Amino acid sequence: MPDYEMLELVLFRAIPRRDVKPLAHALISRFGDFNGVLSASAHQLADVPGVGDAVICELKIVEAAAHRLAQSRVMGRPIVSSWDALIKYCHTTMAHRDTEQFRVFFLDTKNTLLADEEQARGTVNHVPVYPREVVKRALELNATALILVHNHPSGDPTPSEADCIMTRKVKQSAEALDITLHDHVIIGKSCELSFRARGLL
Repeated sequence: MPDYEMLELVLFRAIPRRDVKPLAHALISRFGDFNGVLSASAHQLADVPGVGDAVICELKIVEAAAHRLAQSRVMGRPIVSSWDALIKYCHTTMAHRDTEQFRVFFLDTKNTLLADEEQARGTVNHVPVYPREVVKRALELNATALILVHNHPSGDPTPSEADCIMTRKVKQSAEALDITLHDHVIIGKSCELSFRARGLL
């Protein structure tokens, strides 16, 4: 089913007895695809003619449900066997954000996901990360390993020098306490970059 048809079904629930096809096309045109529409902020959505509170509410309910479903496929499961699900979850929750977000996945000795937590939010091209806080939280959760994830709103997942420096600092802080940094993944619009796969870790 094309994105605009899926969106029409959602919009029809919010605006019954009205042709919602033009609005669906306008939203797709503005935000790129179905995920882009769901991920848009309430303020951004309200700027589109024809979008009112009912439409925003319906879209945000669907977004929350999508996040919950994607998260349920990775929480409490070994990362090795659910890596693809983890990456899909990251794309669902982060790929279309217009500012940077930094998340940490905390793992136990069996590499089972204990917790997924947002550590910081930033601007369009920077997010402040404090290695000491990341490691402190790992100790609180009795985590033995970490996976760092953040997004690049530009869509290009190529790491910046600041990304590389921050990753090295987190790795050093973690290793001092016998905590392993498995990877740092940068999420772009339609692709991602793994520090480990690129030999950067």
